[in-house]
Amino acid sequence: MARNLPPDRPKGKDIRVLRRAGALLLPYWPRLVVAAVALVVTASTVLGMGQGLRGLIDAGFAGGDPEALENALILLFGLSVIMAVGTYARFYVVTWLGERVVADLRNAVFDRVIRMDPGFFEVTKTGEILSRLTADTTLLQSVIGSSVSMALRNLLMMAGGLVMMAVTNAKLTGLVLLVVPVVVVPILIIGRRVRKLSRESQDRVADVGAFAEESFNAIRTLQAFTHEEVDRRRFGTEVLEAFDTAIRRTRLRGLMSVTVILLVFTAIGIILWVGGNDVMSGTITGGDLAAFIFYAILVASSVAILSEIYGELQRAAGATERLIELLEADPAIVPPAEPQNLPTPAAGRILFDGVDFRYPSRPDRAALADFTLTVEPGETVALVGPSGAGKSTVFQLLLRFYDPLTGNVKIDGVDIRAASPEDVRQRMALVPQDPVIFGSDAFENIRYGDPEAPDERVVQAARDARADEFLDILPDGYATFLGEKGARLSGGQRQRISIARAILRDPAILLLDEATSALDAENERLVQEALEKLMQDRTTLIIAHRLATVVNADRIAVMENGRIVAQGTHSELLTRSPLYARLAELQFSTPAVVGK
Repeated sequence: MARNLPPDRPKGKDIRVLRRAGALLLPYWPRLVVAAVALVVTASTVLGMGQGLRGLIDAGFAGGDPEALENALILLFGLSVIMAVGTYARFYVVTWLGERVVADLRNAVFDRVIRMDPGFFEVTKTGEILSRLTADTTLLQSVIGSSVSMALRNLLMMAGGLVMMAVTNAKLTGLVLLVVPVVVVPILIIGRRVRKLSRESQDRVADVGAFAEESFNAIRTLQAFTHEEVDRRRFGTEVLEAFDTAIRRTRLRGLMSVTVILLVFTAIGIILWVGGNDVMSGTITGGDLAAFIFYAILVASSVAILSEIYGELQRAAGATERLIELLEADPAIVPPAEPQNLPTPAAGRILFDGVDFRYPSRPDRAALADFTLTVEPGETVALVGPSGAGKSTVFQLLLRFYDPLTGNVKIDGVDIRAASPEDVRQRMALVPQDPVIFGSDAFENIRYGDPEAPDERVVQAARDARADEFLDILPDGYATFLGEKGARLSGGQRQRISIARAILRDPAILLLDEATSALDAENERLVQEALEKLMQDRTTLIIAHRLATVVNADRIAVMENGRIVAQGTHSELLTRSPLYARLAELQFSTPAVVGK
């Protein structure tokens, strides 16, 4: 999806981008303190075991002192108990923080995305957004809830182990430090490539999700055109690309781990040879060598684990970059710093004054050109014209899904760019040509028009929309699950749910986009009666493809190429507008009907 976001957005070069995600931990600083204390305690306990091991060998085994042996064993057991309790506390608190931060992050991403303007979704795949909201946040949860804690723990172990090694034997410590650059360099070189492949891998997974989401949404069309085999092959290609990228990333991570392990344990072998000779010469004791080897293995294992975790952090950095792009994406439609209040009570007067507009995805073609239209309060105006004339664009601008390039759109005398988009939209109700039904019951779908409406008002709105006749006979009535996107309903039934939603909203301005197009003749008559009742004393804009539905409108505006080319009543336009007369001749069956 990054390719669809602003191209000049800076890309993170390393895992420092995770600081942005880490900032989400600050509200939970008391738990961070608990986790930090538990982390220090467990790390210190492990380091203390090296001294217990030295006492066990020198005083117990080599010295032949049973009491010293007993005390050393008691010390080791006590340290193990402390370590177990500290490990549990660290694991629980850190896991809680990871889950909490990801929950906050998902809320923040969702809140940002639903505020984006429709232009954003013209160029952004929904499946890619979902991939970021799920897969990327899950990866981040794993890192915050596990990897970061392990990284800090092993950093402490490595630092403490190096200190204890120096205290135990400076000569052998010097040998160990000579190996450090040899180990670190491969991590830095290979790790940079891992980060790049991690980002690429996540993008490929997003492509897989986007393709699957698009196919499932169009499952009826897919099957109707017997496109299963074609889409199966295309999906297989997407999956294979994601697999290949993941394998390349895994191969590099494995190479990095193998390199580190071989180098580290080769160094330990050399140290054992040197230290063994020192023990035999009497320079150091067997306990000193055992403690040193313990710390050396501790440092080596910490380095190996850190190299593995570094790969995880690289992946998390890629995920964080993708999430930050969403969180920093700016919607084109934003409320002004000091929104102007719309007049109350709402009158519903609409004015388009010299509006020019081009869609962001089609900048070479004008959707509206010098478009001017006034709709008085309570007036019903129909917009007619051929496809592509700009009728739907009028609704898009009125709802402020987009802003005009030039000209003004006003409601009750207020430029809608000076008002809050939420206030503007609250004065309207939209009945689209393709009704949207959510995956819930009828109560929730109709209540979308007014979330606070009681059940009685919902039922009455359904009756007014003639939706009660099929809702009453469903297994659980209005509480029946309607299926994903209303799959259990017919097209006409979905349309009546949409109309009931608009009735419940009780708006000042009603927007009807061919609201009865999916109904049969009988239901169209019934719903038309409900709409006519709803339209009384409120401003109504109708997009009409079937002229029979708007012959009684107060005024009909004929549109062509983004302009109004004629206005008047049905009978006036039959004689004054050749375009309207041609449309009427094509749609009405007899001249007698046309001349009504």
